[in-house]
Amino acid sequence: MVEYTKPERWHDPKNTLFPYQVGFTGPPHDFDAAPSDFLRISADNVGAHGRMLHVPQYAHQLGQRDKNFHLLEEFVECMANNGAHVCGQVGTNWVHAGGKTPKQIKEFLDRVADTYETPLHMAGYCLVEALREIGAETIALNSVYYWPDWRDGISRFLRDAGFNLVYAGNFVDLGMYETQEQVNDQTWIFPGDMAAQSMQRLAELAPNVDAYVVNGMPNFRRADGVPQRMVSREVELEALVGKPIISSDSALYWRIFKTLGTAPVTQQGYLLSQLSS
Repeated sequence: MVEYTKPERWHDPKNTLFPYQVGFTGPPHDFDAAPSDFLRISADNVGAHGRMLHVPQYAHQLGQRDKNFHLLEEFVECMANNGAHVCGQVGTNWVHAGGKTPKQIKEFLDRVADTYETPLHMAGYCLVEALREIGAETIALNSVYYWPDWRDGISRFLRDAGFNLVYAGNFVDLGMYETQEQVNDQTWIFPGDMAAQSMQRLAELAPNVDAYVVNGMPNFRRADGVPQRMVSREVELEALVGKPIISSDSALYWRIFKTLGTAPVTQQGYLLSQLSS
């Protein structure tokens, strides 16, 4: 058992830079948009800080995620030392790498929160929590850019959590690209119209669900070339498919807001809007 005490000064609100302080981490070798996206939808009394995981020779393999899982605890300790109130982890695959189950992840998150007096929310587990929050049972998964083993891993994880997953397909399965290599060449940034196209195809393949799930952190270019993630597109996409869309980014931000006891100040989709209602 790790012995740790959060610095006493952070328990006094007058010593923190912001009333609500959030620490983010993401996969090595990615410039992650989560801190920027989260601040765009937050009030100005929210601050965000990022700390990347350092893994030399990282190649986005599931085995590397499993091997370096311990770095998540190091990240939380660093953020606790700096006065973060809550931590968020981007990288949906980290919850299922190595065959981990929802129960194991929940136990890990509970232990970390107790040890460092700072809750950690993992994007992959936030999908589970968000789906349970809205009462979804039957779901379909847009696995976007995910490699086949990533797609299969998160599918297994969602089923282990008790959901009836009736369809799971990545961009190749959905007919957006012919090969996974073509998908990988996009470096997770795709044409803007592919967000709607892929969701429409998913809805046609699985119309009778309670919610649609989008894993990972896909980016879709606006007309001016600026990439946007699902949190910026969810309102229009939910109107298109007529169902709630639970994406990894929106679920993570929802869970962080819920822990902080605050809410987004922008117009958002079904899940995040529950915080303001």
